[in-house]
Amino acid sequence: MKIKFIPLLIAFISTFSFAQEKNYSETEIAIPTNSVTINGTLLSPNSKEMIPLVILIPGSGPTDRDGNNISMKNNSLRFLAEDLAKENIAVYRYDKSVLSFTKEDKEKIDSLTFKTFIHEAQSVISYFKNKNKYSKIIVAGHSQGSLVGMIAAQNNADAFISLEGAGRTIDEILVEQIGLQAPFLKEETQRVLTELKAGKTVEEFNPMLNSLFNKSVQPFLISWIKYNPQIEIKKLTIPVLIINGSKDIQVNISDAELLHQAIKNSNMEIIEGMNHIFKEIKGDMNENILSYTNPDLSIMKTLTEIISTFIKK
Repeated sequence: MKIKFIPLLIAFISTFSFAQEKNYSETEIAIPTNSVTINGTLLSPNSKEMIPLVILIPGSGPTDRDGNNISMKNNSLRFLAEDLAKENIAVYRYDKSVLSFTKEDKEKIDSLTFKTFIHEAQSVISYFKNKNKYSKIIVAGHSQGSLVGMIAAQNNADAFISLEGAGRTIDEILVEQIGLQAPFLKEETQRVLTELKAGKTVEEFNPMLNSLFNKSVQPFLISWIKYNPQIEIKKLTIPVLIINGSKDIQVNISDAELLHQAIKNSNMEIIEGMNHIFKEIKGDMNENILSYTNPDLSIMKTLTEIISTFIKK
């Protein structure tokens, strides 16, 4: 008879442990901005004392609060938010504003600039600052969100974390990427970007570059090129943590080093084996690429530990 009870006992213990593990609540919060309403999720640990809040800013493209888009689902930002909440740190993560528009809003989408994303992030920070509920507010930007976050955090937050953020202007990065992937298009890419950097749109260019330089995208690129991460991060007078993974195939470790060199007293952590979306990669490029569409693959615990230690100092 005792043997029959063992599976039931194990099931009960497992269920109880899982219930105990989730020590936070989830709340959907919509925040109005000048451009659109920002939709996101707040994870609030079950704590009676004031605790820190991390605001997670997503990367480039139509990326949602979980770190996903229409072509890839990896749940990177969702897993990070949940892991931090388990460490008694509140986290608000939100959808990129472009996801709030419909197909009929093409003019509004085309009018988006990099500055729009900065203003939206500033609105989110101000919303939570006005609540006076948190011991401190930390801005953490992933990929493109790193540049957005370091600008939005200026005179507006208590600390900043760059997660796989570039250390160079977007034109330098694009020229490098095209040079590696399609060397025969490098010179043409440089020509177009030189014009865009001067604030001029370009009518004619190699059709193979249309996805990168189509007319609707050019105004956004013009606004993005203006911001140099090394200059912007220098403006921060708050604690700064710069994190990069050794297996990141999108942002080089050298970019993290450029950011680290640009601001005195910043902390830099290179996580061995971590890729751009915080997953551990032990094998080749194929494993790295496949991780971008694996929503069940957890993120590296080392990342959460480093962030938690930095916040709780």
